[in-house]
Amino acid sequence: MNAICKLFDIKYPIIQAGMIWCSGWRLAAAVSNAGGLGIIGAGSMYPEVLRTHIQKCKAHSDKPFAVNVPLLYPNIQELMDIIVAEGVKIVFTSAGNPATWTNFLKQNHIVVVHVVSNTKFALKAQQAGVDAIVAEGFEAGGHNGREETTTLCLLPMVKEAVHIPIIAAGGIASGKAMLATMVLGADAVQIGSAFVLAEESSAHSHFKAKIIAAKEGETHLRMKKTVPVRLLNNNFADSIAQAEAQGASAEQLSEILGKGKAKKGMFEGDVQDGELEIGQISALLKETKSAAEIVNEIWNDFIAAKNNIINL
Repeated sequence: MNAICKLFDIKYPIIQAGMIWCSGWRLAAAVSNAGGLGIIGAGSMYPEVLRTHIQKCKAHSDKPFAVNVPLLYPNIQELMDIIVAEGVKIVFTSAGNPATWTNFLKQNHIVVVHVVSNTKFALKAQQAGVDAIVAEGFEAGGHNGREETTTLCLLPMVKEAVHIPIIAAGGIASGKAMLATMVLGADAVQIGSAFVLAEESSAHSHFKAKIIAAKEGETHLRMKKTVPVRLLNNNFADSIAQAEAQGASAEQLSEILGKGKAKKGMFEGDVQDGELEIGQISALLKETKSAAEIVNEIWNDFIAAKNNIINL
């Protein structure tokens, strides 16, 4: 049996990323009901909002689901206490040191997965005792690695370095891409951008339309002096690019970023002055679909591609 399917008790090795402002209980429940692993993105939630999303996800699905927790979150103790109290079985951590919370989660019988962008952090996560890692290439949307290592380069390096299961992320939205990553050592894939366009996603319709209209080369990695993030071109991204070109400091970039820009863009639909986090794969995404359709299409495409390789 596939190592990740066994670890999470899911049908397909397809994981929906825990994305801020896009992945609430509706999306997580829909993906889990379709046979993948849905994830609630806690990064944009106050503690009691997270509790509500967990409870609603449990009410609408009897399948396993996870919560993603960025470790830089200011109220992290409250989040972790709610996760334990609500009986969440799987937690994905990111943006921080996995050693800080892995033992706490494991002591509460929670499966822990940590997101990394290089081999150094993959080894640290394994040493911290996580059950699996997400190896995320810089094609991915949202927060990213400064090394700018692509998924197809990152995977074999991480595979050589660690012995725990690996989930590939970054630039994956088809079964063919899924097969390619698994040939390179991945046990599963984590998909973000494609699920932003899911009907159940909480992304604003204007953001979804902007993604569908996106063409090749319209996303860039910005904010490298602070926390690198891949953004879709708009007025806000242009202001960041201009500041970086003029040698802006980390403090100046943080001032431009301000507060609430991600909510303004992705959740409220201001696609010009808000922050729009999405991956390079957006250039290939052309329509909204249900989460179940996305999961089934990726899986069927994976099987067809795998059979085609066998027949070569």
